[in-house]
Amino acid sequence: MKTSDASIYALGDAIEVVDFNDKTKTMVPLAGPANKQGRIVANNIAGMKESYKGTKGTSIAKVFDLAVANTGHNEKTLKRNGKVYGKDYKTIIIHSKSHAGYYPGAMPMTLKLIYDLKGKIIGAQGVGHDGVDKRIDVIATALRYGGTIHDLKDLELAYAPPFGSAKDPVNMLGFVAENVLTGKSEHVHWDQLGDFNEKETIILDVREEIERELGHIEGSYHIPLDELRQRAGELDKNKHIIVYCAVGLRGYVGERILRQLGFEKVYNFSGGYTTYSCMFCQNPDDTDKCGGSMCDCDINFTDDGSVSEIPVHETGEVVKLNACGLQCPGPIMQVYKRMEDMNDGDVLEVRATDPGFASDIGVWAGRTGNTLMNVEKNDKKEVVARLMKGQKKVAQVQAGQLGPVAEDKTMVVFSGDMDKAIASLIIANGAASMGRKVTMFFTF
Repeated sequence: MKTSDASIYALGDAIEVVDFNDKTKTMVPLAGPANKQGRIVANNIAGMKESYKGTKGTSIAKVFDLAVANTGHNEKTLKRNGKVYGKDYKTIIIHSKSHAGYYPGAMPMTLKLIYDLKGKIIGAQGVGHDGVDKRIDVIATALRYGGTIHDLKDLELAYAPPFGSAKDPVNMLGFVAENVLTGKSEHVHWDQLGDFNEKETIILDVREEIERELGHIEGSYHIPLDELRQRAGELDKNKHIIVYCAVGLRGYVGERILRQLGFEKVYNFSGGYTTYSCMFCQNPDDTDKCGGSMCDCDINFTDDGSVSEIPVHETGEVVKLNACGLQCPGPIMQVYKRMEDMNDGDVLEVRATDPGFASDIGVWAGRTGNTLMNVEKNDKKEVVARLMKGQKKVAQVQAGQLGPVAEDKTMVVFSGDMDKAIASLIIANGAASMGRKVTMFFTF
């Protein structure tokens, strides 16, 4: 940490460091490395001889209810350094739960692993509600000691249903990456779909029918996984076949079944429809790519975790359903089964721990002719939805019928404090940048 002047040391945000991965010089202003450098400087001043061994850039941030974390290089950095996918590195994406799905409170997370063609870990990113930090920390530790995807597969990590899964998400990264590296599976990523000729490619959906109703890749062919062996003859062996499911697991099983049946040009879509919908199904103008559905069905939670309730005349009984712990499409399937036994006008109140249920239930209600009355989040991180079977007349609100919730914003600024006034303007600009008309009243 000594500069060109023997009496001056430099550390922290003021310096360049050695990148732990490629040994080039880089700047990574993080508190953890800075504090370690401070200790090294102090020891060297005291007569010891220590050196700093480089920075991996392990970091995490809280974005509302989500944690976003990283260690090592991401793909953007690799491409900037001239690295080529498939020649220099590979990536995988998995969608796992923070702990065992059958134990209440399991929350989804997405992990991306980057590794070279020998299996050495290059970097990883993660986003989710719970447990992202410890997964990235484990991968960061493996990366520090030159770990490989095979090491991730073999790691023995603490397990009990409230804390993790018997096959931890870190282990799953190792399993999936090893399958790709050893040729058991070949992945296609969302940004590679355009590389395939449409006339020479079949995109195969192996999910259940009820999942497909919530959204699908437009133009895809549907054969549920359980029927694939019997119906494989419907597929052309001369074409490329890209298999997808919800998150990639059933897609892998479908890929293996087809390969065993003599199909050669078969691929698993990395991350499944969950990844696809996040990339292509966010904008109403792009719903033609997603079977007419959106990943987000315009359910916007307020600060207290609720959305405006649609006042509907209730005429039947209220039925309660606990779908906590089930992952997609489990909650929707439970709703479907329960609603079959209900009469028009009955209300179903359902609780689920899958955050995606908030948007799924809106899509499902619209497509099945039922009425979504309201959705909210409670203090247990559960999504609570109330549905009425059938289409019921919406009660009048003030002078007229309740129409679409207005996207425009009106802000009243009471404070004469300059900081608060500036903060109000920043919030207003944020809303305006999303295409909303903003009106501001200043009362001071």
